[in-house]
Amino acid sequence: MKLLHIDSSILGPGSVSRRLSAAIVAQQQALHPGIEIVRRDLATHPVDHLTGLHLAAAQGAVPEAEALQRDIGAGATALDEFLAADVVVIGAPMYNFGIPSQLKAWIDRLAVAGRTFRYGENGVEGLAGGKTVIVASSRGGFYGAESQMAFLDHQETYLRGVFGFFGITDISFIRAEGVAMGEPQRQQAIDGAEAEIRKLAA
Repeated sequence: MKLLHIDSSILGPGSVSRRLSAAIVAQQQALHPGIEIVRRDLATHPVDHLTGLHLAAAQGAVPEAEALQRDIGAGATALDEFLAADVVVIGAPMYNFGIPSQLKAWIDRLAVAGRTFRYGENGVEGLAGGKTVIVASSRGGFYGAESQMAFLDHQETYLRGVFGFFGITDISFIRAEGVAMGEPQRQQAIDGAEAEIRKLAA
C-alpha cells in the first residue's frame, strides 16, 4: 500500500494544515503497518508553473533548455507518484479564498489527458479512480456551507471538483476554521480537526 503526502503551506512549523496532514499520515501508518510513504513539500521544493513551452513539449516539441527538460521530468515524476498512490493526503490551506499557487501548479501536472482523464463520446471520464484522498484544510475565517462566506470557498470546492474530474469519489476533508481569529478559536479548531482525524480510524 502506498501513501502520497503533499504539503503546500508556506508557514513552516506554524502551519495548521501541516500539523493536521502529519497527524493524518501518522494515523494511516497506525492503521496500515508497513505502508510506503512518499512525501512532497511544495513550498520548499515547488513544481514550476506551466508555461507555453511546457504545452509545446506536451504536443511533441523537443525542449532545448536543460532547466525545462528537468522541470518536465519533475512533473512526470509528480504524476507517477500520484498515480501509484492508494491514499493521497494533502495539506491545503486557504489563501485568498483558494488554494496555494504551489498546490495548483502540482495539480496542473496531474491533469494530463490520457493519464488522469480522457474525453470520449459520452464526455469526460476520470482515469484515476480507486484512490482515497484526505485533505487537511485550514482557513483563517469561516467558509463552511452554513456560513455567510460560503460563496467565497474556492478551496475545498475546487479540490473536490478536480479530483472528482480525475474519477476519485472517496475524498474527505478534515477542516480547521477560524484559525486566524484568536488563539482560543485556533486551538478549538485544531482540537476539533484532530478529533475528526481519530474518527477516520473507526
